[in-house]
Amino acid sequence: MIEFIINETQFLQGLEEARLATSHDDVPHVKPVSFVFLDGMIIIATDYKTRAYENVKLNPNASVVIDIYNSGNHKAVCIQGKIEVVENGLEFITLYGIFHQKFAWVRKEPWKENEAPFLKIIPNNKVSWGLK
Repeated sequence: MIEFIINETQFLQGLEEARLATSHDDVPHVKPVSFVFLDGMIIIATDYKTRAYENVKLNPNASVVIDIYNSGNHKAVCIQGKIEVVENGLEFITLYGIFHQKFAWVRKEPWKENEAPFLKIIPNNKVSWGLK
């Protein structure tokens, strides 16, 4: 597993929006997502009818960028990895509890197992800048 330095970990734990990149038929697809950084992995909630979910079912390779842009002081982490889909079971319940606590939109529009999955990005590469 990829190791994150403390500054990267603190940065990732302090933010909640990222951009997820997936692909289908060599066509890239990027979208903004809410995320949680947990145990060295990026967790994203999605729906079954999204392009990102359809892409992941065909190609589990993905990339995610989490950044704050300030001219001359850009901070970012770019992660590449494989996605595992979590739809039910204890892991789903645990992840749902974390999302429920962190995001008001989850509390406003709750869901259950097998109604909407989580995408778990297991990093195999990462690069960061502005976080030394």
